[in-house]
Amino acid sequence: MAVDRLRIGQGFDVHPWSDDPQRPLMLGGVCFEGHRGLAGHSDADVIAHACTDALLGAAGMGDIGTLFPDTDPALAGADSIDLLRKAADQLEAAGWKVFNVDCTVVLDTPKLAPRRHDMELRLSDATGAPVTVKGKRTEGIEAMAAGVCCYASALIGAR
Repeated sequence: MAVDRLRIGQGFDVHPWSDDPQRPLMLGGVCFEGHRGLAGHSDADVIAHACTDALLGAAGMGDIGTLFPDTDPALAGADSIDLLRKAADQLEAAGWKVFNVDCTVVLDTPKLAPRRHDMELRLSDATGAPVTVKGKRTEGIEAMAAGVCCYASALIGAR
């Protein structure tokens, strides 16, 4: 494949911790039971959101808010893995192939390593390509501990 047919996208998402004790923590399509959830219009899955933004950005198709606005009542509580899948399907329909997505999640708790494989499987299934997830700690930076953020990079190519 010619290099001029490859594109890279960058995604970012952040959500604060929720005050709702009943709200589940969803990360990479996996529920982390017993942990405080994140506030947001959908299920607030920062990993799926960052992946979606990385894919859409690489294809020049806007961002998650363009495709799935948080003002749409139909998207309240939406499953972000479903949104990621829809975005990947739109890329494919536009003639793009996803090669891989790489994510870095910044949070202190919970530890991602025990569930990393589950998250990578769910994300990879939604994108149709390998997705890797890495966790990093906030290293004591209080402002960063007020929620969870994720950075993602995606490589796509023209079909």
